[in-house]
Amino acid sequence: MPLITSTRTRRSLTRRSDNIARTAYVATYPPRRCGIATFTHDLAASTGSREIVALHPLEQVGPYPSEVHHRIRRDEAGDYAATATALTRCVDVASIQHDYEIWGGPDGALVIDFARSLRVPAVVTLHSVLQAPTPNERAVLMELIETAAATVVMSRAASMLLTTTYGADARRIAVIPHGIPNVGLVDPETMKPGLGLAGRTVMLSFGLLDRGKGYELALDALPEIVAAHPTVMYVIVGATHPSLLSREGDAYRADLVEQVRRLKLGNHVQFVDRFVGRVELIRWLEAADVFVTPYPNPDQTASGTLSYAMGAGRAVVSTPYAHAVELLAEGRGIIVPPGSPTALADAVIGLLGDPERRREMGRRAYEHTRGMVWSAVGAEYLQLFAQVAGEHARPIGAIPLATIGA
Repeated sequence: MPLITSTRTRRSLTRRSDNIARTAYVATYPPRRCGIATFTHDLAASTGSREIVALHPLEQVGPYPSEVHHRIRRDEAGDYAATATALTRCVDVASIQHDYEIWGGPDGALVIDFARSLRVPAVVTLHSVLQAPTPNERAVLMELIETAAATVVMSRAASMLLTTTYGADARRIAVIPHGIPNVGLVDPETMKPGLGLAGRTVMLSFGLLDRGKGYELALDALPEIVAAHPTVMYVIVGATHPSLLSREGDAYRADLVEQVRRLKLGNHVQFVDRFVGRVELIRWLEAADVFVTPYPNPDQTASGTLSYAMGAGRAVVSTPYAHAVELLAEGRGIIVPPGSPTALADAVIGLLGDPERRREMGRRAYEHTRGMVWSAVGAEYLQLFAQVAGEHARPIGAIPLATIGA
């Protein structure tokens, strides 16, 4: 069974760059507009040898890029075993991205059909770990990680949750952070004119819009922030999440627009209602003075948006969800009490009024995330894939895998 070691021990392991395991990445994939699709594209690009298996939602339209060699229709049960069998002939390991919503069946249970049908080892990356799962959610996740050769989570909080709440074997859990683009530190003032924000103080949030983002809390805090800093513009970048759009249309965005109208904040809020690519997203991040993640779910164990903002060297104010508490420790950001517009406003006002503190906080965040750039994260995944592929090829009774850890 694979064991877990520290980062320092991991770095001392012999690298197998001359024996890269050919990997199938199984997940949603662009042109699907969701965070996991983007993550899968970036992870696959950072590791080289790859075979893409696209989970194909019914609402997906448009062709896939040429690297997509297989498709699984999400709600066609027969596609899962058939695709898993086909992969056996062309890859050494399968990288399964997991979130309950992207897989077919009750609570995404068809992922188990796929994992059971594989004849190569699987590495599962968990994009969410629920603190209080339903019995079926718990059963699906437990069977998936028990079937996999290794499970990757993006935070120590998620690793601890798996062992304490789910009873998972800690020796088979690897902590590898969410990857981020490698960008330089940029003065926001140089980027604002190109985005029509010259002369404005920019507070930013981004990500696909859904009711778990907590933007209503940030809007409730905004009148107090504007009173202290009248040039503030709160920019919310991102299209409505496809899953939410299919369930209720754009009702959540309409609620936020109505809240802006009611609070008379029309001159201080800008919605960028589209899915932005990496280049444009980085421009928005580089133009921000303060980044805000007001998420209401304290158990959230991974946040790509937070990782991206820290990787761009932005000062961050956040509610105390698990991943934020971990990443923003030691002066890398400010944690405010949940559900308190006043506390959020006070933190933002303090940062906007103290440019030196804001820059220092951003610098600490930037330095902390250098090990999270995609080249580094891809190398960690490559090592793990090579290890599980090598273990699969060894005879029964061989020495356990060397380990990957945080």
